Amino acid sequence: MQILQGAIKLKLQAAYGAVDLLVVGRFGSTSGLSAVSTGSQVLNLVTFVVIQFATAITVLIARYLGEKKPERIGSVIGGAVVVFAGISIILFFLMVVFAHPIAVLVQAPTEAVDLTTSYVRICGGGMLVIVAYNLIGCIFRGLGDSRTPLITVAIACVFNVAGDLLLCAVFGIGTAGAAIATVFAQIVSVIVSFILISKKDLPFTIKKENIRIHKTYLRKMTAFGAPIALQDLLVSISFLIILAIVNGMGVIASAGVCVAEKVCAFIMLISSAFMQSMSAFVAQNYGAGRLTRARKALHYGIAVSFTVGIVMFAITFFHGDILAGIFSSDPEVIAAAADYLKAYAIDCLFTAIFFCYTGFYNGIGRTRFVMIQGILGAFCVRVPVSYIMSIQPNTSLFHIGLATPMSSILQLILCVGFMLRLQKNKLLDDNLKNY
Repeated sequence: MQILQGAIKLKLQAAYGAVDLLVVGRFGSTSGLSAVSTGSQVLNLVTFVVIQFATAITVLIARYLGEKKPERIGSVIGGAVVVFAGISIILFFLMVVFAHPIAVLVQAPTEAVDLTTSYVRICGGGMLVIVAYNLIGCIFRGLGDSRTPLITVAIACVFNVAGDLLLCAVFGIGTAGAAIATVFAQIVSVIVSFILISKKDLPFTIKKENIRIHKTYLRKMTAFGAPIALQDLLVSISFLIILAIVNGMGVIASAGVCVAEKVCAFIMLISSAFMQSMSAFVAQNYGAGRLTRARKALHYGIAVSFTVGIVMFAITFFHGDILAGIFSSDPEVIAAAADYLKAYAIDCLFTAIFFCYTGFYNGIGRTRFVMIQGILGAFCVRVPVSYIMSIQPNTSLFHIGLATPMSSILQLILCVGFMLRLQKNKLLDDNLKNY
């Protein structure tokens, strides 16, 4: 049930982000579509890094619940509030002041640079809310509560859709309107989250003295979260590099890839839900000294996730044009997106497996390995293969997109090999803690 609710929540969150693209694609220009797509890639880079660093909060909360030490959770959350407030201030400054250089850096098409700048700057202005929104979700996951984030995301999705339609379709504000709607919807979600959490009977209390930096928990937070965050930052940068390569092919290719990326946000949701739920479930069982149970969850998760991956492969590979048509009415953009989606369809089969492994390794604290395999996949395969494909004569977006499943194959091999090493050294026995 927790995985199902997590999947639904991620679907709503993806819909929440994709609706900007959908509305601008239907009621705006191709340049606006490219701007929202490129700007949202920058925003995704920032938010994904925040989420991955906050995964440490999920793991620590789940760990202390498993160890029956809920009194430590208040200090973990209090310290996290201070740390992430500082992070949000830094991100606010960077995205607001350097919005235009960022748009140029990711090589937004010339006709879309100003619109991309506007999108990045407005979203950067709401960075405190965006960070708070994602931090609260990680706290709930650590407590094993997937229902409350589902409710808050559903509410945010409704407000985002309404805001996009009002500002883009009715008032014609376009790209800026989509960004304003995104920030406003997350403000509503944060307010609702605080209301709901104030009414819950929580297994911990947060006192005034908890709202400070606790060196012990900060070290643990950094040890768990920093490798995952660094990995996600570098992986996201690799995707921005690929986007920059594609942007050099023109506005149609740029818009097509970005439409495809929004579709991919949906087709990868089940795998992502398993990864997040696996982290919390495994961390709780690790804290309770029940790693055999955690390994069984990994095996069941892989089986179910891979089954869903086969279905997603078939739908995306053979009907990518229909999926792309949801976000754009331009035949050229739809054709470009469908071409790119054929490669991503292949990736569904591999991510369904290695995402489960990633969640497992995060749960037992092996985040350095998660970082290493992610970086190797990104910079030893994904980026160089994309570049090599892009300079070939008569290349297509399908050829460039093949870099992603090729990267996933390497990461899957590394994940399986690391599991065999842990089992060989008997590092996954019950009641055995090594870190």
